[in-house]
Amino acid sequence: MAAFGTEFTAHMVSSEYGSGHWSELSLVPVAPIPMHPATHVLHYASECFEGLKAYRTGGGSIHLFRPDRHVERMINSAAQLMLPIPDRETLEASLHMAVAAVIDDVPAYPGSLYLRPTLLGTEQDIGAAARPSEKALYYVLTSPVGDYFASGLKPLRVKVDDKAMRSTPSFGAVKTGGNYAAAMRQVVQAQRELGADQVLFAPNGDVQETGAANFLLIEGGELLTKPLDGSILPGVTRDSILALAKDAGLNVTERNFSGEELLERAPEGEAALTGTAAVLTPVGTLLYDGREIAVGDGHMGPWSAGLREQLCAIQSGVAEDPHGWRVPLQAG
Repeated sequence: MAAFGTEFTAHMVSSEYGSGHWSELSLVPVAPIPMHPATHVLHYASECFEGLKAYRTGGGSIHLFRPDRHVERMINSAAQLMLPIPDRETLEASLHMAVAAVIDDVPAYPGSLYLRPTLLGTEQDIGAAARPSEKALYYVLTSPVGDYFASGLKPLRVKVDDKAMRSTPSFGAVKTGGNYAAAMRQVVQAQRELGADQVLFAPNGDVQETGAANFLLIEGGELLTKPLDGSILPGVTRDSILALAKDAGLNVTERNFSGEELLERAPEGEAALTGTAAVLTPVGTLLYDGREIAVGDGHMGPWSAGLREQLCAIQSGVAEDPHGWRVPLQAG
């Protein structure tokens, strides 16, 4: 299978907003989107998106994983960007419609169907810098993806950056392309200069998250992660891991913590990144101020391995779903 996110199905779900209302959801061929050079999103970044997955179980049934939380987050992102957005019921229906339309393209586990709901401001007006777009396009693109770690699950090398910011303090909870673009320079520079895989942003010592995933530290029976104060993305995978950690008896603590505390505790603990694409990925080495600090023994720790295995088992349909996260496909 092609690299993650580069292969797409033939159809997508689409709806347009104008004159105060949304058009009916429709199934259209995946094709380039005609766009005027003055389109709002091209100049003022009026855009947000989501990323979630649908899974085919061993018995052949298909379910979506926590679509309600992704819909809720997209509604919140749109509100921050002052973009019009379909109502919750329509958004949830669009996800089921998108999967049902390409049901034969949903691969068996460990593959999945990745869904990318996207919202764009489409008004043609380069004088609208100080006001929101009054037109919008919503669509759901789907992409069959294989095992993200087909070549093996390798612990990451992560640079701790205590100067740069991933996002403005009040905009980190918005899943918008601008936040990813803001982190890109630091990430690429760390890759080229240090052989790092990602950058953990800790402006003024405040440990937050990486350019594309939430961060957590496990040490001394405690799982520690930054609280949802608006500066980081409210990750759906993060929320799932925290719930499973509590079930397993870990003391889950959501509080601010410093880079100094992280570097002090990491050698005796575990660290990981969480996100839809990679689920939970171990951090083996932290890079800071010319030093390389091993996290634990540099490999995935037992808590990280157990939590990852448990979440994957729930997602694939192998394990029980005590929290009701699997939502069966509604094909009608």
